[in-house]
Order: sequence, then structure tokens, then C-alpha cells
Amino acid sequence: MNILIWILSAVIAYLIGSVSFGLLLAKAAGGPDPRTVGSKSTGASNIQRTLGWKYGLLTLLGDAAKAALACWIGSLLTGNHMGALLCGLCAVIGHNWPIFFGFRGGKGVASSCGAMLFCYPVPALICFALTIALIAIIRYISVGSMFMVTLYAVIVSVWYSGGNPWVIAWTIVMALLVYVRHHANIRRLMNGTENRLSLKSKKTAPEEKK
Repeated sequence: MNILIWILSAVIAYLIGSVSFGLLLAKAAGGPDPRTVGSKSTGASNIQRTLGWKYGLLTLLGDAAKAALACWIGSLLTGNHMGALLCGLCAVIGHNWPIFFGFRGGKGVASSCGAMLFCYPVPALICFALTIALIAIIRYISVGSMFMVTLYAVIVSVWYSGGNPWVIAWTIVMALLVYVRHHANIRRLMNGTENRLSLKSKKTAPEEKK
């Protein structure tokens, strides 16, 4: 094992994760800095609430794709599936604490989805489907997000890890990162003040200027 290759892979993955699609799209749309409005996150849900569904979906796809790309680069450079796991984790860390944007990023849900799908696609698809159904019923994205990473950790650890402690640890850390970044949501849920998902589209900043 060449440790320098692993370190290089991790650094590249972190830098890829640090590219904030939500912030870039908000600037392109002429909208407010997402870190100053709503949940003060650059993630897809806050972009959706601020700029509308189109920009929220683009943010979701971009953040998921960058994590999947980081996983692919990790597996390519290291020649090892563990390299994909490491780089997926580093991409999520980069998304949450991006070096390019003052270490103020999102909550890592979409990026986690990209890493989850690349590393263990079947459990990921199962979790995505169940999470979408749950959110449709309760309309709490935060609850759905935490449910998703928890269920994924259980499924992968029990049926797909082969008892590998590093894989199990990876699923736990990925889940914990989402929980940590949702600490404010957890507090609002306990207080009964958490925002529910709204199906009403908001106008984007350029449309509001017309």
C-alpha cells in the first residue's frame, strides 16, 4: 500500500467535495447567499426553499455527483474499494466544511447519497425509495435524511460488509456526520418548530426582478 497515493486521493476528494453547487447556483441565479437565509445551509433543501425546485434539484444532483466522482477517483488511484469509501467520506467532509468557502457548507445529505450509491448501490437504492416514501408522508426532510443514513448503515453493516470493521466504521461515521450537521434540526424537532417540506415552488431571483 502506497500511503502517499491514499493521502493524495483523500485530498483530491476533499477538494472536490468543497465545490459548493448550492452556493454557485445561488450566485448564478442572483439569489441570496444560502448561508445567510433559511437553515443557513448550502444544501439542496435550503436552496429549494430559497430559489425553488429547479435550483434545489440541480444542487442535489451536483452534490451527489461530486461525491460519486470522488469515490471513482479513489477507487481508480488506490485500486481498492476501501479507497472509494475513504474518498466518499472525504468528499462529504469537504461539502460540510469547504475550504473554498470559509468552511461553511451544507449538511452532507446529497453528497452522502452519491457516495452511498457508488459504494453499495443496492442498499442505497432501497434506502432512497423508503426515504422518499417517508418524507412524502411526514414532510420532514431532516427526519428522512437521518433515517436514510441510519438504515443504510444497518443494511451495509449486516449484509454487505462481510464483517469488515472498516466498512462498518465507515457507515457509522457517514451517519454521524449527517446527525451532527442536523443538530439544529433535531432541536427544532424536539421543540415542534421544524419546517415541513413545502410543495409550493418559489420564484427564482431573476424572475422576481421581472
